[in-house]
Amino acid sequence: MKLMIVGSDQVYAIENFYAKYLRELGLDVSVFTAQNYFYEYYNRSIFNKLIFKSSLSGIIPRINKLFRAEAEKFQPDIVWVFKGMEIMPETLKWLRNRNILLTNYNPDNPFIFSGKGSGNRYVTESIGLYDLHFTYNTEVMARLRADYQVETEFLPFGFDLDEGTLEKSRSQQEVIKCCFVGNPDSERAAFIKKLLANGISIDLYGHHWEKYIEHNQASILPPVYGHEFWKAIRRYRIQLNLMRPHNENSHNMRSFEIPGVGGIMLAPDTVEHRMFFTSGEDCFLFSDADDCSLKVGRILEMSDTESARIRETARKNSLLKGYRYSDRAKTVFDTFCELEGNRKPELIGG
Repeated sequence: MKLMIVGSDQVYAIENFYAKYLRELGLDVSVFTAQNYFYEYYNRSIFNKLIFKSSLSGIIPRINKLFRAEAEKFQPDIVWVFKGMEIMPETLKWLRNRNILLTNYNPDNPFIFSGKGSGNRYVTESIGLYDLHFTYNTEVMARLRADYQVETEFLPFGFDLDEGTLEKSRSQQEVIKCCFVGNPDSERAAFIKKLLANGISIDLYGHHWEKYIEHNQASILPPVYGHEFWKAIRRYRIQLNLMRPHNENSHNMRSFEIPGVGGIMLAPDTVEHRMFFTSGEDCFLFSDADDCSLKVGRILEMSDTESARIRETARKNSLLKGYRYSDRAKTVFDTFCELEGNRKPELIGG
């Protein structure tokens, strides 16, 4: 089976995990980096940004023309588009006319655009053109099925961590403090300010927190990536997890990364967090800023033995319950095999 992934190959892209593990499972995988092409153009100059924002740029049609040429060359059985802000509906129709199965995975909410990179009209207009949508969000899944009558599968986020990085993260001395790793926005900053007002000290890793927070109990630190990211979310006694508006009752990538490395996660009490975790066993869940502050105090007062037990349980459950991207890829592989098997004989080819 030949699969063409459309998205990015940047270090942060979850497409990388799926491309890697689906190849290991036997698929012939090609990656078309539509997002790379766009940002290479967009970030090249202020002029390009202005032209694009004025709707005078031809970059999107050029990306789609290049994508069609690559698809004709590779002849995929399935195209898997990640988000799809760069892919025009006309291109998806062109693929459908060539009997190519179309699937989508949107790591953001297709109905709530909380930032300039979270969606556009191509995402919205293309929903009904896919044969299958993967989504991490159960509320999105219900809406896709009810409003669009499209086939939808639940595909939560996950984590990918090698043993070497895990051991380096484990070997650190624990910092008995609360930490948050992530970039700021107004909602996150407002929540952090409530914690600070309640006497909670916190270390904040990310870009431009100084524009939002100025407090003697808040330490502003640079963003962390790669090995340093994993070491940071393991090192602190408490790793705070905060949802974006489009994930309000769902989960996010940190939901699996923190317990996956054996960190102690303190996260919002959402429906999906309760699906995956048990508060007090492999994480802690809070209802609001005051409840969060109380739980911070209790967790900081835990014994080293209790802290180690929570960490061990979090890591163990993450493995046993299949929260790695290698496990998620197996779900995708099985779904693709079922999709291909259910195609009418006259549609199979390419």
